Amino acid sequence: MAVHLWIAQLNPTVGSLKANAQALLAAVHQIRSQHPLDLLITSELALCGYPPKDLLLNRYFVEAMQAELHHLAAVLPPEVAVLVGTVLPNPTAGVKGEKPLYNGAALLQGGQVQQVFAKQLLPTYDVFDECRYFAPGSTENLFTLTTATEQVKIGVTICEDLWNNEQFWGERYYQRNPVAELVAQGAELIVNLSASPYCVGKPKLRRALIEHTAQQYGCPLIYANQVGGNDDLIFDGSSLAVNRQGHIVGQAQGFQEDLLPLRWEGGDLQPTAIAPPASSETEEIWQALVLGVRDYARKCGFQRVVIGLSGGIDSALVAAIATAALGNQQVLGVLMPSPYSSDHSVIDAKDLAANLGIATQVLPIAPLMQAYGEVLAPLFAGTPSGVAEENIQARIRGTLLMAIANKFGHLLISTGNKSELAVGYCTLYGDMNGGLAAIADVPKTRVYELCHWLNQQAAQGYPIPNLTITGSVVIPPHILTKAPSAELKPGQTDQDSLPPYEILDGILARMIDRHQSDQEIAAQGYDLDLVRRVRRLVQRAEFKRQQAAPGLKITDRAFGSGWRMPIAAQWSA
Repeated sequence: MAVHLWIAQLNPTVGSLKANAQALLAAVHQIRSQHPLDLLITSELALCGYPPKDLLLNRYFVEAMQAELHHLAAVLPPEVAVLVGTVLPNPTAGVKGEKPLYNGAALLQGGQVQQVFAKQLLPTYDVFDECRYFAPGSTENLFTLTTATEQVKIGVTICEDLWNNEQFWGERYYQRNPVAELVAQGAELIVNLSASPYCVGKPKLRRALIEHTAQQYGCPLIYANQVGGNDDLIFDGSSLAVNRQGHIVGQAQGFQEDLLPLRWEGGDLQPTAIAPPASSETEEIWQALVLGVRDYARKCGFQRVVIGLSGGIDSALVAAIATAALGNQQVLGVLMPSPYSSDHSVIDAKDLAANLGIATQVLPIAPLMQAYGEVLAPLFAGTPSGVAEENIQARIRGTLLMAIANKFGHLLISTGNKSELAVGYCTLYGDMNGGLAAIADVPKTRVYELCHWLNQQAAQGYPIPNLTITGSVVIPPHILTKAPSAELKPGQTDQDSLPPYEILDGILARMIDRHQSDQEIAAQGYDLDLVRRVRRLVQRAEFKRQQAAPGLKITDRAFGSGWRMPIAAQWSA
């Protein structure tokens, strides 16, 4: 007879204990209303949401989580087993000199917490800082699921516990390998509760690791991942299950909540529902950014957003993302032309707004520029006009946008891309203003790829996830073909100050993502003096990045919570 297992791929809000528990309970009732259910598996820290960060330093928060866990156990149907990710107290912390908490999982059944399991491997790289809060587990993470007809010995792992596979990576990251230990202890099935943040290519990499692990140990594996946006991190879900041969037998939707049925029969997992992944890397990034903006706004309590529309490609992409995330009635585009703005920039911005069906407001800034000039004239007398005067325009625009956001309770989304943020081609307290930087981890060349993809989808009549447009294209063609420009002085283009973006992005990817030296980058065909100049720009802009709005992470090396560079430092590779 079959054992009926389900993955609850849910979107928790960090800290919202009761709402998260209620969502889990609702999932159980939804499944049981139509299907048999023996065991429900959640993601890592599903009860409190991941990552809870320094909320874990508040003992009242931890105590409230324990109370909510026991309440959830009491209200769940007693015959159903639920494996829920939660924080657990470490009772011997004061004796052993360890951290007071475990990142754990609790098995709930029969109205009680039947068994608890602690995460063995604690990551401290990139955005992870788990040793700040948690002690590593050392107990045997096994339990036996008993139904009317079957008994299955299940090994429990939590996120990083799965990733120390020396055979897959070619090197060992930790002393222990929890999967190998559980298989040696007789586990017939491995489950992994995960909160694995998205970056480009990560879903494909995870699938490869999970398939390899199952094949290597001849043990089926269930992987339950969190979905949704929490601050700068986006979780893609993409939960899956593989049989002992490493073949996928179940796959949840990416970038949305889902309930995935699985079936254990004949000593292995059997095929059930397999949702198709995104058709391309570009579509994957689009879905991630839309989810990130939607959840950031929703979880922070914003109903509407405001965006400065310059007629350029960056603000066009951000407007499209925001419209897909929240709906066109919830997006306001503000045009702020100066005497240096081309007529076509205003036309392009209005055409974009018409395509998306969003409201616009035009606020010319020439009078404000004149007022600033008059006030500063005595102090600036005898000096040539330059960057300071140009940046005043950006700061006027930033102030106007913040005033609108403040007045109406909107979320201001800034529109700078990763290439600009890397080299400081942005104005602090100007175009960097905002509560969220939607494309701060999207290089300029990738911005173009996304915009071309949007127009190709529209031209071919293919649906664009979450986006409905009124015209035949999303991005007006002229936005895609004109030279990028901040339009802060006559005839200005980005290439007056920067190398072509194809070259700049190639250097930045090698410098930031791959940690290559100047000589290594130059050896790949780049001018050494240019590489050195780019590195100086990156280093000098650190003070700007540390004052920037949170940016949605889509790459391995984003300027966010995983980027920890000093400001007052001098070093050259």
